[in-house]
Amino acid sequence: MLWQAMTAVRDLGRLQDIASILIRYGFGDLVQRMGLANALERAGRAVHWDKAEGFAHVPPPERVRLALEEMGPTFVKLGQVLATRVDLFEPEWIAEFSKLQDSAPAAPWDDVRRQLTEDLGAQPEEVFAAFSREPLAAASIAQVHRARLEDGSEVIVKVRRPGIRPIIEADLRWLARLAQLAEAESEELRAFHPLEVVSQFTQSLRQELDFAVECRNAERIRDNFTGYHDKNNPDGKDTSCETELPQIIIPRVYWTWTGERICVQEFITGIPGRDLQAVDQAGLDRKVLARRGAHAVLKMIVEDGYFHADPHSGNIFYLPGNRIAIIDFGMVGRLSEGRRDQLIRLLLGLVRQKPERVTTVMLDWASYGSVDEGALELEIQSFVDQYHGVALKHLSLGTMLSDLAAILRRHHLTLPADLTLLVKTFITLEGMGRELDPNFDMAGEAMPLLEQAMRVRHTPSAIIKRSWEATGEALSLLADLPQDLSRLLRAARRGRLEIHIDVTHLKRVGNQLDSAVNRLVVGIVVAALIIGSSIVMTVTGGPSLIGLSFFALFGFSGAVIGGLWLLVSIWKSSRADREKPQ
Repeated sequence: MLWQAMTAVRDLGRLQDIASILIRYGFGDLVQRMGLANALERAGRAVHWDKAEGFAHVPPPERVRLALEEMGPTFVKLGQVLATRVDLFEPEWIAEFSKLQDSAPAAPWDDVRRQLTEDLGAQPEEVFAAFSREPLAAASIAQVHRARLEDGSEVIVKVRRPGIRPIIEADLRWLARLAQLAEAESEELRAFHPLEVVSQFTQSLRQELDFAVECRNAERIRDNFTGYHDKNNPDGKDTSCETELPQIIIPRVYWTWTGERICVQEFITGIPGRDLQAVDQAGLDRKVLARRGAHAVLKMIVEDGYFHADPHSGNIFYLPGNRIAIIDFGMVGRLSEGRRDQLIRLLLGLVRQKPERVTTVMLDWASYGSVDEGALELEIQSFVDQYHGVALKHLSLGTMLSDLAAILRRHHLTLPADLTLLVKTFITLEGMGRELDPNFDMAGEAMPLLEQAMRVRHTPSAIIKRSWEATGEALSLLADLPQDLSRLLRAARRGRLEIHIDVTHLKRVGNQLDSAVNRLVVGIVVAALIIGSSIVMTVTGGPSLIGLSFFALFGFSGAVIGGLWLLVSIWKSSRADREKPQ
C-alpha cells in the first residue's frame, strides 16, 4: 500500500520531484492513477499541477525520454536498460531510449581528491608520478582522470562520484515502489512487466556502482582472449604486426589501487570508434575492422557465453595493425551452455530458412508465459518463409531478431532475462559494422562461427561428456530419493506438510473480502445501535438532553456516523471500479 511507503520520509522530497517532472511532461493522469498525487497531498506536499507544460504535440516516446533525462542519472540509466528490451517496446520507443546520453559536469576537485585519498591511503599526487585534475570524461556515476605510474605506465583512474550512492539508492527505493504500484493499479503498464524490469535494472546498476565488479568482468574477458587469433581473417593473410601483437586488446587492471569506488586501468592510445575520418587517415582497413570486431563479439557470445553487452563506438578504439581495443565492462551478458545451444539453433535456422528450428527455440523461450502455441508457430513459420531464397548478404540478423521480438510482443510474451541484452548487442554490432563497411554482411560473418560451434557440440567426445554428466545427475537424484521420501513422510506424520498455491491477484481478492467483512461488521453495529437506542428511548429516568435520553441520542449519533461511513465507502468502491482500466 502507498501509505506504507510514506514511512520513508527521507525520500519524500524525491517523490515530489518525480511527480512534478511527470506532470510537467504531460503525464499527470499517470501520477493521479498511481496515487502519487494523493500520497503527496496527504503528506502536505504540493504536486504543482499548474506546472504542466504544452507537450501534447510531442510524441509519447520523446516525452518519456525528456522526463527521464530531467529526473537524473538513475533514470537515464533506466532508459538505457529499457533500450535493450526490444521484446517489450516498439521500435520508436527503443530509438528514443537509445538517445539517452550519460554525461554530466565534473565533480568538484576537492571532493574527488578527498575520496581518492580515502581509497588510495594517500593523496593522489603521492601515489602517482603524475595525475591530471581535469577529467578526460565525466558521466553521472563516474569520471575518468589520466595518470602515470612510477614505472612510467600510462593509466586511467576511474572515480565514482562522491556522494552518488545514497542518491541512487533513494531512487531505486522509489522505483521499486512505483513498479509495485504500476503492477497493481494499471493494466496497460502491467504489460511492460515493471517489477521484472526494475529488478533487472537494480541488479545491473548496483553492480555498475562497484568498480571492482567491472574490473573482474574485464579480467575474465581478457583471459578468454589470451592467445586468440581470428581464424576467419577476412583479408586472407597475416602481417608480422598482426602475428606478434594481440588482435583484440582489453586494458590491464592494476589491482593494487582498484576497489569499489576507484578503478585503475591501462591507458589505451588509439582512434576512437566514432572518428571514422581518423581511421581513414591512419590507413586502417575498415572492412578488416568490421569483420574482426564482429568475430570477437561472436566469440564472446557463442564460445565463451560471457560478452560485452554494450559494444557501441564509444567503447571501441582502433589501433595500428587493424587491432581493436574494447573498454568499459560495466554491462556484461551471460549465457549458459544450454542457452547458447538454443541461440545457435535459432540463428542457423534464421540464416538457413529453417522455420521449424526457429519455432522450436521460440516455443522453448515462450514457456516463460502462457501462449497460443498454434498461433505463435504459424506466425514464426510465415516470418521465416518470407526470407526463403534471399541471398545471405541481404539478410540482417539484427532486423530479424527485432522482428522476432515483435512477434513475442504481439503474443504478450517476453524474452528470458539473459537474452534481452543479447538482442540489443546484435543490433548494435551490426550497426557498427555497417558504419565501417556499408557492405558488411553480419549473417555471412556469423555462419562459419555458428557452424563450427555446432560441430564442436556434436563431436563424439562432447556428446559422451554431456551424456556422462546427465547420467551422473540422474544417479545422484536416485541416490537422494529415499532420503527425500523419508523427509516427506516424516513431515506428513508430524502434520508439517505444507502445499503452497500461488493464485494470481490473491492478495487483491483478500483485500476485497476484508473490506466487505469490515462493512458488514459496521452495518451490524449500526443496526444494533439503532435498535438499542430505540429501546433506551422507551425507558424513563436517567440523564437527558433537549428532553430526550442522552444515551439514546449518543447511540443514534453513532449509528448516523457509521451509516455515513458505509455510504462513502460504497460510493468510493463503485467509482474505483468504474475508473479501473478494462
